[in-house]
Amino acid sequence: MPRIAIASVIVAVILALPSRPEALTNVSEIRFPLEVIGIVLFALVLDGAGFAILKWGITLSLAAMLFLKLADIGTGMVFQRPFNPYLDLKILTDGWNLLSGTVGVAVAVGIICAGLVAWLLVTVVLYWSFDGFRHSAVEARRKSVLASGILFLVGLAAFIVQDRDHRNLGIEARAVPYFVNRVAMVKDSVADLARFEDEVKQDPVSAGRHFSALAGTDVVLIFIESYGRSAIEDPRYATRINDRLDLMEREIEAAGLQARSGWLTSPTVGGISWLAHGTLLSGLWIDSQARYDRMITSERRSLNSLFHAAGWRTTAVMPAITMDWPEAGYFGYNSVHDAHGLGYKGKPFNWVTMPDQYTLSAFERLERQGRDEPGHTPVMAEMALISSHAPWTPIPSLVDWDQVGDGTVFNPQAEGGESPSVIWADPARVRTQYIASIDYTLETLGSYMVRYGRNTLFILLGDHQPAAIITGEEASRDVPMHIVAGNPELLDRLDGWNLQRGMIPTKETPVYRMDEFRRKLVESFD
Repeated sequence: MPRIAIASVIVAVILALPSRPEALTNVSEIRFPLEVIGIVLFALVLDGAGFAILKWGITLSLAAMLFLKLADIGTGMVFQRPFNPYLDLKILTDGWNLLSGTVGVAVAVGIICAGLVAWLLVTVVLYWSFDGFRHSAVEARRKSVLASGILFLVGLAAFIVQDRDHRNLGIEARAVPYFVNRVAMVKDSVADLARFEDEVKQDPVSAGRHFSALAGTDVVLIFIESYGRSAIEDPRYATRINDRLDLMEREIEAAGLQARSGWLTSPTVGGISWLAHGTLLSGLWIDSQARYDRMITSERRSLNSLFHAAGWRTTAVMPAITMDWPEAGYFGYNSVHDAHGLGYKGKPFNWVTMPDQYTLSAFERLERQGRDEPGHTPVMAEMALISSHAPWTPIPSLVDWDQVGDGTVFNPQAEGGESPSVIWADPARVRTQYIASIDYTLETLGSYMVRYGRNTLFILLGDHQPAAIITGEEASRDVPMHIVAGNPELLDRLDGWNLQRGMIPTKETPVYRMDEFRRKLVESFD
């Protein structure tokens, strides 16, 4: 009988385990799984080959369900969506990079090994405990069969008559719908790629030269890691960031620059930043790795390629890229400055390879020296700043631009601050560190534009909202966008966007999807 109890408990726990992170702390979400009664009943009455098939089938099915539910919880915490076997297996390496960069390699290995061992242990114990149904006494089995049959019929009747959302009696059928929904998810993903093939072929931007209104102007497009709408509107962060944006606005205006601000909807949340980059630059909605992989093999011209065709020298500044980046060939860069190519000699800030101020300073040194000389070819740069990337410790601070040098000036800062494991043990500390990193990046960008902003169009935007631990579960996928220039005639060309003047977009400011940006920018500056 103890083995029967163990098997019943394991089956019930796996079936009842929520697959949404927020449901883990909500007891009212837990429902007794109706299938437990049926499984116990069949295990008691089947013999021989029938029992063996049942034991193997239940063990493998529930092991698969447990794996998928744990994966759902993981992707739900980071990306606020369930795990998709068809799409997400391709990003396991990036998940490892994020986890190891946040808590350290040793701790990350420990977490993964502990999870795998626990999963295997549960599977083995479930398989072993099922034999208890065969070893019970005949009289006990007869009584158990009768009791299980009555419970099954009562539960089935209750399930049929209860309301449609299955909440009145705390009973719910879970296994079959769960697997059916997962199969449907995979089928939808395959169909989505077929639809995407048609989207790739339909480009609203015509062939030819564009951006004549920007002739001779450098264009610097900067993605700010994890800079989402919540940073401006969430009461926990709004005061600090709105004060920062207001100060930035006053500083750039004193330097002869003006700003327009709005909102863009990102295709991703919590991570996988390259989906947002691909969406903005291609004008295609890239919300999965499969779509991204197809995009980079297509002939769809990126925003970078359009500028290159119009006479700009295009460059990518990517301090987070530490390995080969074959995808760069799609975008049409004349040059790529990755973490190694930027020449940083200082110490990393945990996962963050270098502070944003150094990235911006290196860009000026590598790409914009001599830009005031006759015959200078204008630059179109795409940059991804990463100081606001998790684990958000230590937080850099601004130094004199003339002292940046090779980056060793930042070593005392890189060695300071608490470790990620300490910060991430307290969600409140995580949120404090997050908003401090956004504040630092905005302060750095304000100082940068004041110093280097002449004859330049800056496009600053977030890549995605941070994870739910920062925003809460129901946050939008919107990110702020700021367009800054010293030539008011350029900003006047954006009047049709109905953007907010200044650095702070309002609730009434229109929201555009990121895949609309490429077309709108071309139309505005042709």
